[in-house]
Amino acid sequence: MKIDNPSIDLVYLWVDGNDSKWLEKREPFLEKKRTNSLKNFRSYFNNDELKYSLRSVERYAPWVRKIFILTDNQKPKWLDISNPRIKIINQNDILPRKSLPCFNSNLIEQFLHKIPNLSEHFILSNDDMFLNKTVLPTIFFAADGFPIIRLNRKRFRKFRWFLREKIFKKPHKMYSKALFNAAELVKDKFGLFYNGLPHHNMDSYLKSDCMRVSEKIFKNEIDNMKINHVRSENDIQRVIYSYVALAEKRGYLQYVSDNESIHVHIQKERHYDKLKKFNPTFFCMNDTEYADDKDRMKLKVWLNSRFPEKSEFEK
Repeated sequence: MKIDNPSIDLVYLWVDGNDSKWLEKREPFLEKKRTNSLKNFRSYFNNDELKYSLRSVERYAPWVRKIFILTDNQKPKWLDISNPRIKIINQNDILPRKSLPCFNSNLIEQFLHKIPNLSEHFILSNDDMFLNKTVLPTIFFAADGFPIIRLNRKRFRKFRWFLREKIFKKPHKMYSKALFNAAELVKDKFGLFYNGLPHHNMDSYLKSDCMRVSEKIFKNEIDNMKINHVRSENDIQRVIYSYVALAEKRGYLQYVSDNESIHVHIQKERHYDKLKKFNPTFFCMNDTEYADDKDRMKLKVWLNSRFPEKSEFEK
């Protein structure tokens, strides 16, 4: 499967959580989940992170072929959709009817391979993920075409899960359950349990592998997710693609360090200091449920300072 200069696309998941119409559409589905922590269902605040992420990509990865922005009937006001490298994809066009409307990223990510004209080699990003220095395609895909799979090392993961659930009787967040469900499925199928967790930044995939996992290997389990309009107990996180690739020796595991990937919680000042100290290749500016408007204003100022020049993707 050796490749030379593959076409590599970039897919963003984006939602404007400040949109009152979107919030109103989501509310009836949240009412059914009130018994869970509402932290799992907070609004996705729009701080224009996507604008700055695109600026980082234009500066540090100009070789990206096309950029697909997967969204729910929304469009950033500043985005120049006449740019031939940009394509807005409405999630309603790739999800099954029974899944609509969908506010569950775990489910949406099971259908990325259905994006029309998506390249075989692609990168997936959230809007709050950024490049911090120049990268080549080889940072995402090896010479044989298989993806470089970046994970955070988490030793004793199953033991920690047991302690939290059985000893301390603390409920797991929906996101954690989706990750654990993915790991358990791969363990049952391949006899391998992967402790590593997503590094929460841009990841690389093969479209054909995603299709095979979702439509063949774990078709029944993913079919059972299709009615999960919001995050649910039986969700399966997309890390399952990476775990299967590792189990089948169709990917290369690389545990990240702070020199390579840093996950910043925008309300934590020390995280900004950490980012400056390590100067990683990738970083994420995560607006959590613990952040307030002051933290978000600081983020906007910081991003504009870090990426001040408009990209070709802006009006």
